[in-house]
Amino acid sequence: MNAGCRRPRRTVNGVLGPGAATVGGCCDNGAVSTRTWGWLAAVVDVVLIVLFAVIGRSSHGEAASVLGLWTTAYPFLAGWAIGYVSSGAWARPLRYWPTAVVLWVLTVFIGLAIRVATGQGDVDGNPLPISFVIVTTVVLGAFLFGWRALARLVDRALARRGAGSDRREPRATA
Repeated sequence: MNAGCRRPRRTVNGVLGPGAATVGGCCDNGAVSTRTWGWLAAVVDVVLIVLFAVIGRSSHGEAASVLGLWTTAYPFLAGWAIGYVSSGAWARPLRYWPTAVVLWVLTVFIGLAIRVATGQGDVDGNPLPISFVIVTTVVLGAFLFGWRALARLVDRALARRGAGSDRREPRATA
C-alpha cells in the first residue's frame, strides 16, 4: 500500500499515475513512491532477518563468525526470497495482506524446514524444539509486520504534510 502518490506526478519516464516511478523516489505530495518502498522493504526485511540470526547466535553463546551467521540466517533468507517473489512484495511492499503475511509464513516455514533438513538446531535429539518454533514465529512476525506498521505511519504523515502544503484535499485511493 502506498498512502501517498494519490495524484499524477512528475516521473522519470514521463508516465503519470499511481504506479509510476517518481523522480527521487518521492511523489509531488511528499510521500515515498511504491518503487522506493519496494527496494527499501527488501533491504529492511533482509537486515531484520540477519539481525534475528545475530540475536539468536549471541543468546546461545555461539561464535560471531561470518560463516556461522550465514549458516544460521540462510534458511530464513531462502524462505523470505521465495515469499518475496510469490507475494509480489515489490508491488505492495507495505501491505499486511498478502505481502507481510506471505513473507512471514514462508520465511518461518521454509526457514524451519531447511534447518531440520540440514540438521541445524538439534537439541537433545529433537530436531525442532517447540520453543524455537514459537520464538522464531513471534520475533520474525514482529520484525516483518512491525517495521511495515511504522513505515505506513511515516508514509501517511508525509502524504498529509505534502497535501497540506499545497492546500489540496487528499483523494481516496482505490
